[in-house]
Amino acid sequence: MQPIQLFDLASRQAEWLSIRQQVVAGNIANANTPEFKAKDITPFSAVLNNAGMTMARTNPAHLSGNSLDSRIDVSVEEETLNQEIGVQESGNTVSLAQELSKSGEIKRQYELSTNLVKSFHGMMMLTVKR
Repeated sequence: MQPIQLFDLASRQAEWLSIRQQVVAGNIANANTPEFKAKDITPFSAVLNNAGMTMARTNPAHLSGNSLDSRIDVSVEEETLNQEIGVQESGNTVSLAQELSKSGEIKRQYELSTNLVKSFHGMMMLTVKR
């Protein structure tokens, strides 16, 4: 029987979402700081690609896959300049509307991930009972 990677994947995504929330919160906290440049982290898809995460191969017609061997590797980078607000007079590049939107996106992704894990856990428990 193959090990189930869903729980490890959900754990990595939760860790990535936590780091992204910290960066977004830092951007919001520094919205009035002169010369502060907004930051963001590498997308989760890039984290999976760096970890060698692909789908498991259960049929010869499927793509081959690898398991997750290394922990999450993210980098914090300066965010691309938002053309809507540009650079403010203070030199700050934080757009509060954009950061609050990111915060809502993080919340939705976390809820989706936890609901999927909860549903999968429920299905596993049903099979164990039989």
